[in-house]
Amino acid sequence: MQIGVLAIQGDFAEHRAMLARLGARAIEVRLPAHLAGLDGLILPGGESTTIGKLAVDFGLMDPLRAFARQHPVWGTCAGAIFLSRDARRSQPLLGLMDITVQRNAFGRQVSSFEADLDIEALKSASGTHAPYHAIFIRAPIIESVSGEASVLARLPDGRIVAARQGNLLATSFHPELTSDLRFHAFFLSLIEQA
Repeated sequence: MQIGVLAIQGDFAEHRAMLARLGARAIEVRLPAHLAGLDGLILPGGESTTIGKLAVDFGLMDPLRAFARQHPVWGTCAGAIFLSRDARRSQPLLGLMDITVQRNAFGRQVSSFEADLDIEALKSASGTHAPYHAIFIRAPIIESVSGEASVLARLPDGRIVAARQGNLLATSFHPELTSDLRFHAFFLSLIEQA
């Protein structure tokens, strides 16, 4: 299995390491030609405005949209913003997922936090019923889901932090910064089912 990781900005190396631990081949994607032959794609955390502007500069916007129509794509943190239809501000977005996000919903870097999440889809896919320990760094909130999108995880206060829409996956948190492989394994299972 060959999984692309958008490598124009952000924490793509950490995703590559997680995929390698699961035995998947990770390919850094910087140009449209790098999408050829991939089975799925991860849009990493970083800075969503910068990712969007660089994707425009490198001619990636339409190729990424076309790829996502045929293959699973997962956006983490800034990548989730980049996938969304609405970020409540003007910035380049792929506009693929029926979610509205609020950038930096928890405040500045100093307000970053960790939380245990009860994620039924993850439990079902992994057979492990332990909560998922999530890391939130200047994280967005998924304010709402509509259309075909559905909620995968919420914080204890009810705010949405993970959603799925067919082959599209969005998480507000950073699974690549943990030692827990379950979310990456879940993404690989989506690819196998596609």
